[in-house]
Formats: sequence, structure tokens, C-alpha cells
Amino acid sequence: MSDEIGHHCGIALVRLRKPLAYYEQKYGTPLWGFNQLFLLMEKQHNRGQDGAGIGSMKLNMPPGEAFMFRERSTSTKALSKIFGGQHKKLEKMVKDGIAFPEFPETYKKHFDYGGEILMGHLRYGTSGAYGSTTCHPYFRKSNWPGKNLMVAGNFNLTNVEELNQKLVERGQHPVFDTDTQAILEETGYHLDSTNDKLSAEALKEGVSGDDLSKWIGERVDLPDIFRKASEHWDGGYALAGIIGNGDAFAMRDPLGIRPGFYFEDDEVVAVASERAPLMTVFDKKVDEVQEIKPGTIVVAKANGEVQVERFADDPARQTGCSFERIYFSRGNDPDIYAERKMLGALLVPDVLKSVGNDFSNSVFSYVPNTAESAYYGFMEQLRLVRRAEVQQQLIEAKNKGELTDELINELVMDNWPKGEKIANKDIKLRTFISQESGRNQLVSHVYDITYGVVREKIDALVCIDDSIVRGTTLKQSILKILGRSKPRKLLIASTAPQIRYPDCYGIDMSELGKFIAFQAAVALINENGYGGLLAEVAKNCREALKETRPNLVNHVKKVYENFTPEEISNKVAELVTPSELNGEPRVEVIYQGIENLHEALPDHPGDWYFTGDYPTPGGYRVAHKAFLNFYENKNGRSY
Repeated sequence: MSDEIGHHCGIALVRLRKPLAYYEQKYGTPLWGFNQLFLLMEKQHNRGQDGAGIGSMKLNMPPGEAFMFRERSTSTKALSKIFGGQHKKLEKMVKDGIAFPEFPETYKKHFDYGGEILMGHLRYGTSGAYGSTTCHPYFRKSNWPGKNLMVAGNFNLTNVEELNQKLVERGQHPVFDTDTQAILEETGYHLDSTNDKLSAEALKEGVSGDDLSKWIGERVDLPDIFRKASEHWDGGYALAGIIGNGDAFAMRDPLGIRPGFYFEDDEVVAVASERAPLMTVFDKKVDEVQEIKPGTIVVAKANGEVQVERFADDPARQTGCSFERIYFSRGNDPDIYAERKMLGALLVPDVLKSVGNDFSNSVFSYVPNTAESAYYGFMEQLRLVRRAEVQQQLIEAKNKGELTDELINELVMDNWPKGEKIANKDIKLRTFISQESGRNQLVSHVYDITYGVVREKIDALVCIDDSIVRGTTLKQSILKILGRSKPRKLLIASTAPQIRYPDCYGIDMSELGKFIAFQAAVALINENGYGGLLAEVAKNCREALKETRPNLVNHVKKVYENFTPEEISNKVAELVTPSELNGEPRVEVIYQGIENLHEALPDHPGDWYFTGDYPTPGGYRVAHKAFLNFYENKNGRSY
């Protein structure tokens, strides 16, 4: 994606099923689980942008000793700071004769992260707040072991005000207004109720003292707790957490919007937001890693047993996030890699039409690096098209008796697709610019070009992009740089359809007025004299936001209904073309079709940012609020 937008958060959980001494004997260190957590988080580091946090629990600790721990950081190198800092603490313990590598029980007793349950979180914040206190895990403490709750998640809820109001109506006093706090307190409320009920039952049966906490903990029903807690959650979420009774869990929203994966063997149960990191870190085959099914919770009980159970009814449809597949998850997952290649392949017909099927006078490339997988699929399909053409021409020449060595040589050697690495991103410069505001004059140098591969005013230059959200980087940087090669035509082909509507389930793109497709539609409205349309849409949006039971109607769709996708794409091309090019070369933009998207991603049909068809009522509220923010010139998120 040429535009920088917020990544999803990433979660990780490692639950050891053997004593620490087992890992010291087999792997040479009692910290095998701690090190695996680091690797699992590092492999998902592309997801977390502004902070990280870890948590742990030590099972069966005696009364009076701490058993749950947490650390968070918003350092630019948060993972290195957290894990490096903990290793330094341990090194000092070893030096001071407090902890001994050959005696793993000393690690468990003295080192905070020498426990059997370890969890981590990579944060991209969407609450607007910033600081270590806004990083996950969130921790709800209690002197009653089973009431302790630590949670980390990848989610956004759209109805935080409603959820907090329910807390107030119960007599609670919520301090924060974030969805994280709403989840923590709602879950905590039902966890407390369960513990109180079980405590009363235990007393009736004469259970007390040291046996009480264990008796209660064995009977805590986490699926039932989350069945009650999540009843009114509107949004997408994947959660991982630890309960003070020793249960660890991971769960996924009923619509399957946010992803989650896990595996279990006799040594460990592990959870992550992505499948490939689990495969790499734990050396697992693809079929050994399971997807957490939508509306399902995976519980690793305190005794090590794994329980998988539904906590929500099976919805009429599932809407796994397509953006997760197009852009966010790393492309080394086998299914995601294949999907991205197909997205590239499906662009071929429109691209060939644009360049007049002229392979000899076209150069095919990609920008940015995240579009590389799609580019490979695109080039494979181009070559298949060309091979089919050559085959047909050879057959025709043979049938006519015109097959000569010269013709064979011409068909085999000429007009083959030419792929080149044309754009190179300067990571150091990008980091520098992101840290220094007000340096727009430097943006055009974020990318550099490979000179000498495009013939001036002869070749068309085609670049595959994975998606075009705002078009800012295209206009300020990429097109200026690509234009230096002076092609006869400059074509940007997006593997994703036009992003027309805000997202409110995890991706930080809720400001409608910043989307280049929306800007193009508004420009066309003004050019065609449909001035009253925007006022009409604003009126409809205000009325919809007043409804207590909103109709699942997206009034923002009216903005686009008078124009074809091609007309909007042409206007996008006009808007992103830098004035410095002076019309040479001519810029063209092609977007993926919705039908192609669904063909490439049949198991992840979530497409609300493209179609405006949201999976929950909260999505429609966000779309309407986002339009009003644009119409009334208000900045900021719409949820």
C-alpha cells in the first residue's frame, strides 16, 4: 500500500504444558517459552506500530507471593526494550546468586516471566490516546485469584458509549471511555459474579481455606462468562487473556472479522493473530495450525487441558476481513500468498486493454514492496496470455503451411512481458520524515527509481499497487519519481477495489474525506451540477443517527450512484497526477473489481470499505458520522 495507514494489533499467547525443567533439559533453557513469545511477537511486528506489552502468570504459587505480571512500552524499539530489559534483570539475578539456570525452580520463583503462561501484544492505537498506560495487556487486579483478569486484543467496538452506559446503570463508575476498558470491565463483572456465586456454593459444601480458590477455579466456565459479556459487543475482535485461576484463553468475534490461529501439542498451546508465525516459530506444518472459528473460544485450563467451545450463535454470514488478506498479514502464509497472486492475475485483462496488448513496448513493475506477491501472480498470468497467443499463431501458421524458422523465432523471442524492479523505497528516509513534521519537500524522495529500464516515450510503465487509500503518497512521491523515466503512459493498477467507506473494526481509516475515491466522487458531483446531493445525504445521515434501532441502510452510497467505477477511477487519476508532470506522461489508474475480489478471497468476504455493506449496525452509524464530519468540516475519527 503506497499510503501509510494504521496496522492491526497483533496478539500472542504461549501456554507451557510441562514444568520448566523439561524445557531446560530439552532446549537448554528454562526460558524457552519466554523466548518463543519474543519470536512470535517479532514475526508479527509489522502489525504493531506504536507500542508493545507482555504479561505472565505462574501457576500454583503459594499465598503471599505474586503470580501475575505485566510490562508495557511505547519505545520505538518496544520489543527490544521489554525483552532485553527482562533478560538483563535475570542476568543480574544469576550474577547475584538468586537464580540458577541449572535449577529452573529458581527462575520461576524469582523471575517475573518464569511462568507457564505468557502473552504479548503489539499495539496500533485507535483510541487517540498515547502512552504506555494505553498499551495492552490490560490488567484487572483482585486479592481473589479467580477475579484477576489480564486481556490483550486486536479489535475495535463501535458502541462504546452504549457499553459504558450499561456499566453505569449497574452502579459502576467507569473511568475510561475506550473499548478496551469496556471489554475489561464487562468481562470482569461477569467473572466476579461467577466467582461470588461459586464461593457461596463452596461455603455451603464446607470448602474453605487453601482449597477454596482451587475449588472455585476448577468450576469457572469461561465460555459462559464470555457468552454473557459479549452479548452487546458490536465490532470485530480477537482477544487473548489470562484468568487468575490459571485458565488462559483466546477468542474471535462471531462474524470472523478479526483473525486468530492456534495449535496444541504435548509441550505447548500457542495463539497468534497470524498462522505463518506459529508455523515458523514452532516448526509446525500448515495443517497443524488451526483457525479459531468465528464465535469460538479456546481455553487452556489450569490443568493443561484444552477446551474449544462456541460462545456466540453461528451468524447468518461470516465476514472475514479482506484487507487482512490483501495487506496486513505477512504474505508467507501459503493461502495468503496464493490469494495475493490471484489478485494480481485478475488485473491482467484490464491492464492489457489499457496498454493495447503491446508487450514489447511495456514495462511491468510494482510499488510498494507489499505488492510484490501480487506482482508475481500478475506476471505469471501475463506470460500465460502471451504463451496462448504464440501457441495459437503457431497452429494457424502450421495449418496454412506458413510455419518457418523466421516466424518461430519472431513469435518466441518478440513481445514477451518485461518485468523490472523500478521503484526502491528508502526506509531510512521514510523513518526520518515520519519523525519530523513539516517536511513535505522530502516526501518526493522516499522512493527512488531504477534508471535505464524504461525507453523514453516508447514504453508504457505499469506498476501494481496492493491498494490506494488516500492517494497522497502517489501524488507527492511515487508518480513524480516514476515520471522521471518519461514513459508514454504511467499506469497504476490496484489489487484492491476503490476504498469508498470508513472502517471501524480495526483498520484506522475512518475519515471519509481523506479517501481519494470519495474525493473523486465529490468532484464529479460538483462538476455535473449535483450540488444538492451532498446536502440530501447529510440530512439522511443525521436522521439515521437519531434512530434508536438503526435501519441497515448506508445513505453514503448515494455519493457514488451516479457514476461508474471507471469514471471514478479516471477522476482519481486526475486528482493524484502531480502538477510537475505537466500531463506527460498521462497517468491512468485501474482498480480491482468487486467480483474479482470475491473470486480471489472466497473465504474472506468482508468488503464493507469497498461496498458499504457493513456486518453490524455500528458500521452504518460510523459511515453516517464520517460523512457528517466531512460535510461539516470536522476532523477526527468517526468512532
